Amino acid sequence: MKSANSPLIIRDSRTFRNHLSRLGRDDLLVGLMNLKTTEETLFLYLVEQGVKFFPSALSQQLSRSKCLQAFIYADLMVPHTFVARGRYDMIRNIARYGQEEIGRVVTKQNRTNCGLGISCWPSIEDVYNQVCFGSLQYPFVVQPFLPSLIDLRVIILADYEEAYWRKNPDSFRNNMLFGGSSQTYVLTGEQKDMCGKVMKKGGFPYAHIDLMITPEHDIYFSEINLRGGLKGANIPEDKYRERINRIQEEFVENYKLLSV
Repeated sequence: MKSANSPLIIRDSRTFRNHLSRLGRDDLLVGLMNLKTTEETLFLYLVEQGVKFFPSALSQQLSRSKCLQAFIYADLMVPHTFVARGRYDMIRNIARYGQEEIGRVVTKQNRTNCGLGISCWPSIEDVYNQVCFGSLQYPFVVQPFLPSLIDLRVIILADYEEAYWRKNPDSFRNNMLFGGSSQTYVLTGEQKDMCGKVMKKGGFPYAHIDLMITPEHDIYFSEINLRGGLKGANIPEDKYRERINRIQEEFVENYKLLSV
């Protein structure tokens, strides 16, 4: 049992589940909680109870859902990006894409990573035909296809930062897992500002951020996650884990001091 002045600090999913019904104001959950899709409303319940999260509950939920990212970060993404929740969204945006003379489009399935849920289509009408006949399941993200992009992966771990571009000459998917190559990239001040804005808005203490840079030097936010693959990165796996553990432990120690 915790004392009246001592918050409960939980670091793993098993302990979290054992204490779930007793968690309350100022208790702290450290690390990523292994919640199933049907359990994610617990984030809302626990925040309402005053439970603290590190990383934040919002950042954990954003990492799980590309659709939620598209809702929250719509103003930072490629113009005319939208979340397709059903046929109404598709029909409404078919007209808008037609007015804007948008041809090829990209779709992102809501809960897939490593480039497995990304598809490119000749037009938004082709996407609509697929969902009408059950080949594509709602919800998903739709956005215009932009050619000749620089695809950037940025890793930020407190005071550690690195960026690298990714490219695959044989596919529009630049993911490193399936044949892409990479090279170190030096971020501009504007690109760093974009990363900072994205992290602050989602409550991310550390992150993997994907940016898209057009030939005209426009910067668009693509995706963010608390964890991600390190293929192409300079930081080795053990140093990566060490830095994340250090960030978490520093937060816990400061939290304890503030709770006394």
